[in-house]
Amino acid sequence: MPLESLSINIFWNMSFFESEIVQEEAKSLFADYQKLMELGSDYGKFDREGKKHFIMTMEELMSRYKVFMKRFELSEDFQAKMTVEQLKTQLGQFGMTPERMFEQMNMTLKRMKSELESL
Repeated sequence: MPLESLSINIFWNMSFFESEIVQEEAKSLFADYQKLMELGSDYGKFDREGKKHFIMTMEELMSRYKVFMKRFELSEDFQAKMTVEQLKTQLGQFGMTPERMFEQMNMTLKRMKSELESL
């Protein structure tokens, strides 16, 4: 069974936010993001391998976040749809869209990789 079908079936008869899978992934994403941001404050002090690892970890986190947000977008749950709309509104206040946010993060990561290659 494809992952997309599994996700839809899991959320079919319950509120999006009542799903244990959603709750666990939200907690995990938040905790991993917090750790990465704390670690990132010392990025300039990392050696080449440390910087490589940080970039790779950030890429993985962004990938997980994209999947998580796609679940919100695909859900028929009212609360999930409202969450997506709130995110769009908040980002819109800064002239951003969710797509643009991910594009900018990817550009930043590419720049960081490029700087790393020149070391």
